[in-house]
Amino acid sequence: MSAANPAGRSLAIDAFRALTVLLMITVNEWSGVAGLPVWMKHYPADADAMSFVDMVFPAFLFIVGMSIPLALGAREAAGESRGQILRHVLMRSLGLLVLGVFMVNAESGYAAQAMPLPIAAWALLAYACAFLVWGSLRGGPPLAWPWRLLGVLGLLALALVYRGGESGQLGLRPQWWGILGLIGWAYLLACLVHLLCRDRPASLLLALGLGLLYALAARHPGLNQQPGLALLLGGGGHVVHALIVVCGMLCAALSRGPSRQVWGQALALAAGLALLAALLRPLHGISKIYATPSWALFSAAACVLTHALLQELIDRRGLRGWTRWLQPAAAHPLLAYLLPFVIAALLQLLQLSMPALLRSTLPGLLWGPLYALLMLGLVWQLSARGLRLRL
Repeated sequence: MSAANPAGRSLAIDAFRALTVLLMITVNEWSGVAGLPVWMKHYPADADAMSFVDMVFPAFLFIVGMSIPLALGAREAAGESRGQILRHVLMRSLGLLVLGVFMVNAESGYAAQAMPLPIAAWALLAYACAFLVWGSLRGGPPLAWPWRLLGVLGLLALALVYRGGESGQLGLRPQWWGILGLIGWAYLLACLVHLLCRDRPASLLLALGLGLLYALAARHPGLNQQPGLALLLGGGGHVVHALIVVCGMLCAALSRGPSRQVWGQALALAAGLALLAALLRPLHGISKIYATPSWALFSAAACVLTHALLQELIDRRGLRGWTRWLQPAAAHPLLAYLLPFVIAALLQLLQLSMPALLRSTLPGLLWGPLYALLMLGLVWQLSARGLRLRL
């Protein structure tokens, strides 16, 4: 089993999570850099190809899956009933959906001329309200209920004043749910799978197969265009994302035992996922944008091998010193993810922008990882002062 630190966290999973968050910040910065090669950006939807950038989001989904048995298992060990656990899962999923919708609408689809305040100010107020609802100070419990109620009312007010569409005729709407919203849907579906299947590899494989059949049916024109089935099969993309989470749960279930056995199981699982992805590729190709099954399975296969390597280095060979500087991002991934968006909104409100030099090829290439490290340092400082943001 993966070694855990005194807080009960898996060190290998922590390192994987932190590296993924830092890479996510890096590639977000690279998105505005001109002249980068195609393999350092997201491939177009119809390209039938993927880059390592297209595997960053799946990596986070995979880590969510590896963490679910630990997190929900700890709640069961503390005596929580299945109903209490399910309520926690629903509230956490709802929080991710809300954050995702607000972030998407702050980035696009708004009618600036119809908004009662600049979109950057609206976004900053939304982040402030989110902190009132889910944040804490001095490392303590969530803020007192009057502050949390104020945050909820603030989000409702911001939703009411939002104006979208060309002439401001639309209100706040999901659009595409955003990264956090997609994680919320996948987390909800995968937690339901965990409550049914636990850590039984055979049951998880069955759930994986059934989910894959659903995803394929959802993309089949003979089925998804039938009036009676269109609504039922409308969640194909969310199910594909959930399949990556389930792969993480399956990997966690198999990451036990002697090193040779774990490596053998990891190689077998990765090879099986990659083979299945290759067999399904002629059907729908590889596309992150379309959330095709082949993209999900190839990504999950890469994640299985990445975790096996980190587990070998950190848990079995004891090479843990380098992971200490990653701990802030590992323990506070939501804070690390949101900080660049808060800073971007603040700069927009102040009518400041990044120097043009940082959007050119070589300086932009170097700036991406440097900016991620700066965010890591900022998270370190904020967390050391007790600031928390957890759903």
